[in-house]
Amino acid sequence: MHVCIHRGSKQIGGSCVELASHGRRLLIDLGLPLDATKNDKQYLPKVVGLDNSDPTLLGILISHLHLDHVGLLAHVSPSIPVGMGAAARRILAAAAPFLPGNCPIPSSGWDFNSEQSFEIGPFRVTPYLVDHAAYDAYALLVESDGKRLFYSGDFRAHGRKAALFERLVAHPPTKIDALLLEGTSLGQVDQEHVFPTESDLEAQFIDAFSTAERLVLVHASAQNIDRIVTILRASKKTGRTLIIDLYTAAVLEATCNPHIPRSDWPGIALFVPQVQRRQIKKHAWFDLLHRHAKNRVYLEQIQATPENFVMLFRPLHTTDLEQGNCLKGAMYIYSQWEGYWEQGKYDSVKAWLADNDLPKRSLHTSGHACLADLRTFVHALSPGKVVPIHSFYPERYFDVFAEVELHEDGVWWEL
Repeated sequence: MHVCIHRGSKQIGGSCVELASHGRRLLIDLGLPLDATKNDKQYLPKVVGLDNSDPTLLGILISHLHLDHVGLLAHVSPSIPVGMGAAARRILAAAAPFLPGNCPIPSSGWDFNSEQSFEIGPFRVTPYLVDHAAYDAYALLVESDGKRLFYSGDFRAHGRKAALFERLVAHPPTKIDALLLEGTSLGQVDQEHVFPTESDLEAQFIDAFSTAERLVLVHASAQNIDRIVTILRASKKTGRTLIIDLYTAAVLEATCNPHIPRSDWPGIALFVPQVQRRQIKKHAWFDLLHRHAKNRVYLEQIQATPENFVMLFRPLHTTDLEQGNCLKGAMYIYSQWEGYWEQGKYDSVKAWLADNDLPKRSLHTSGHACLADLRTFVHALSPGKVVPIHSFYPERYFDVFAEVELHEDGVWWEL
């Protein structure tokens, strides 16, 4: 089996790995680089057959639904099969109508079931469900030619699905020849740093909500299901109702998991901002709105008793909140990766906060493993070699792991 990291050997995001065996090829992930200014085909790696012109490309396996792993599927022929988690596939389909630009909608293919293997030409693939900030995320074991490659994808051990990490390290796949290991935290935090758990974060939200006198705005991703659960639990424990928008309601519904919050649950309310009301009218999404309207609230209700609510905030809420005079004494909490803030993605929100005299408070925990958990993971799998990927500091691997082997982007190597 031959391997080529097209992108990711020296950066976080834009991940793409190609495998070749017996004249057949597979891709693992096809991500948009984090520094991309837009989702454009100019960022496609040099992979033959993404236009379906080469039958030796058998398909694309997607570890999870974050755009830095799936985004460039928007520019791939829909005839190429795509493998991923079934829930992740549904979430992307539910999200796409709400999102601008080239939103990836995966073509049909293989639906992952954790620890259930399947064959793709000369390759045998076994997905492993992992704890990550993205719902329905997987690590992947790929076997061919008597060789076994394990692709970690993105994972952590401190989320609400931490038991998945414990299960994997307690019962790991054996005889791994090469481990492509994400190292997001390497070089970015102290070696002894331990990330807060989602339960730790819940306690911090409870403290914040308890001190807030009026409306609380929590700026978090609607696709970070763990975080929504955390915010909902904190809201309930402080006597507040969590407000979500129609996009979030559609994403939660797409999980098809009865244990995941839904728009009709007690303690959850639906608010439809003006931007979405226009979308509903334009696209005739009346059935979608009707499905989620049981607990609908209006701006006047929020304005009348702002102390009763926590809103899962998105930038599209800004006009409604201003026009509804809902911002006096409000609290804004940022609960995402700080890189988005620092790189300018939310400059318009910064300006809006300044205009309305709202300070920024940050409550967040990483979607990636700390160094101690990376060590535990590598020790459990005991690979023949550790290959850095999804890290800005691949050279740091030598300080932490044995049998490290660096490979440059775009260079093929034999396993």
